[in-house]
Amino acid sequence: MKTSKIIAAAALSLLAAAGAQAETYEGVHSLVSANSRADVRAQAVAAARSENPYAEGVSSRVAPALTASTDRAGVRAEAVAAARSANPYAEGYAQGVAPVLASTVDRATVRAEARAAARGIDQLAL
Repeated sequence: MKTSKIIAAAALSLLAAAGAQAETYEGVHSLVSANSRADVRAQAVAAARSENPYAEGVSSRVAPALTASTDRAGVRAEAVAAARSANPYAEGYAQGVAPVLASTVDRATVRAEARAAARGIDQLAL
């Protein structure tokens, strides 16, 4: 019984050894470049002398002054025109004087209804 187990184990090990064949490594990319050595060297020198964009605290430096594409007078004229326009989304748009609205209801009737509501009288009974 022991010999049959040994023979079975040997057969399995032979099958496993035959199935496990190593692949050859051919690399990830072929080493073909369109740039010459001089071009690559010039790019490397420029990259080495430039600032590291991944360095710590790079964004904490002073930002360069921005140049405007329009002149100051043009921007001011646009701002004045926008401030004087009736923009419903502007801040403070509805804070002007309320317009007077004409009503078709008699003033005495409105006053009587207001007094009745203040006293708690049922308005439907009027």
